[in-house]
Parts: sequence; C-alpha cells; structure tokens
Amino acid sequence: MPTRRNQRKEKTMAQQVRIDQEECLGCEACVEICPAVFALNEAIGKAFVKNESSGEEECIDEAIASCPAGCISKE
Repeated sequence: MPTRRNQRKEKTMAQQVRIDQEECLGCEACVEICPAVFALNEAIGKAFVKNESSGEEECIDEAIASCPAGCISKE
C-alpha cells in the first residue's frame, strides 16, 4: 500500500510543469520558492523547469501562485 508521501510524489510526477518563456519576467520568485524544480537561465533572463520530479507539489503550487506573470502551469 502506498504511503501518503508516495501518493503525493506520484501526483507531482504525473503532472508536467511548464513555464511560458514569452511571459516570464525573470523575477526568480519560483527559483527562490522551489529551487529543486526551477532555475534561471541567466543568458536570456528567464526561468525554466530543471527537474519537476524533484519538487513537492506544495512547493510547485506556491511557485505558481507567487509568479507575478502567471506563466507557470501544471498539465
């Protein structure tokens, strides 16, 4: 029987996290909130998803809610 933690991780991994690069402001809010998942491409000044499977769902949700451009989504 899966544990509660495993169920949460499976749910996170089943969803794909995306950043709309055209809308990203490069503010790094997502990077500060969830550095295991998001990073900044300094060459273009935009955030990107570096490893969506390494983040907790709550962390990703907080990054989505904190994004001033509203450019982060889960599918």
